[in-house]
Amino acid sequence: MQREIRPTADGSHTIAIPGMDVTYHSHHGAIGESRHVFLEAGLHPLLAAKSHQPLHVLEMGMGTGLNALLTLQEARVQQYPIRYTAVELYPLTADEISQINYGTLLQCQDDFMSLHRADWETEVRLHSFFTIHKRKTSLLTLEINDRFNCIYFDAFSPTHQPELWTEAVFAKLYQFLSPGGILVTYCSKSVVRKAMMAAGLTVEKIPGPWGKREMVRATRQ
Repeated sequence: MQREIRPTADGSHTIAIPGMDVTYHSHHGAIGESRHVFLEAGLHPLLAAKSHQPLHVLEMGMGTGLNALLTLQEARVQQYPIRYTAVELYPLTADEISQINYGTLLQCQDDFMSLHRADWETEVRLHSFFTIHKRKTSLLTLEINDRFNCIYFDAFSPTHQPELWTEAVFAKLYQFLSPGGILVTYCSKSVVRKAMMAAGLTVEKIPGPWGKREMVRATRQ
């Protein structure tokens, strides 16, 4: 698969797949989008409630590692334990990882490299408040017994990966969520919201990141 590293509006990198005409992050700003969609809308409300310790986060999919990196930083700052499970079928190459600038911009290059060097298919402790378990598989075939307090749903858009935005997939994710758990995603299309609701999730549209009017936060009541 051909991939290109490109800058976004806030100076942070994203990866583009020219053959599919898609990017891993918004061209308006990779770091800004990730903070807004996944941390501010998903992780922060759970950290504020302090009702689960540790918090267990599932990311679909890991991509550049930006969401995991921001979550690791948050665990350290808040001194709150987080267990992080990341699903990614097509991991980045060592050369691609070396060119991405998140570690420089966020002043945490060691953390960024540690995330990508961590072994796959096993839980690895990267910090006293953060562990990561990377799974090289598709969400469609993922089998897991854990329950999650927060799901970062960061698949490519329904146009490019329609098989990941169906009622059946969200029913699977519903089962992965603990009661009161939150699923957040950048996509707010009507067909996506309907699939989530049909799967049993309670869905709300909330303000999106820069350049996007709305996003979705769904909960398992």
